[in-house]
Amino acid sequence: MSGDADDSGAPPTGKAGAAFRTIGELSRETGLPQHILRYWETRFPQLRPLQRAGNRRYYRAEDIDLVRRIDTLLNREGYTVRGVQQLLAAEKTQPIVRETITSPIPALRAIRALLAEALIEDGSLA
Repeated sequence: MSGDADDSGAPPTGKAGAAFRTIGELSRETGLPQHILRYWETRFPQLRPLQRAGNRRYYRAEDIDLVRRIDTLLNREGYTVRGVQQLLAAEKTQPIVRETITSPIPALRAIRALLAEALIEDGSLA
């Protein structure tokens, strides 16, 4: 259904959720003035929309998510621009959460033990 809001809660644009948005479309969707979006591009290096001929900006889905996040942090949670810069920079430099790496290890060891037992029972490792 063209024109319906997508899962992100954005107002209807007639575009798919992954479609590029112009600065005007993003401004209407978020309620943020265009000059604020351009200013944020100068303050947040993570926010880099594609720029085509004539410096026309095209925001990707990940850019749109970042704009919404910055808006939430600045305008709803009370962060300063510097605070959001530090938060985003810290997230970029943080190592991968160790739990995501180590959590499968016990399961893999258990599988390995089961396989070793199966091979011994089969007589392959006698």
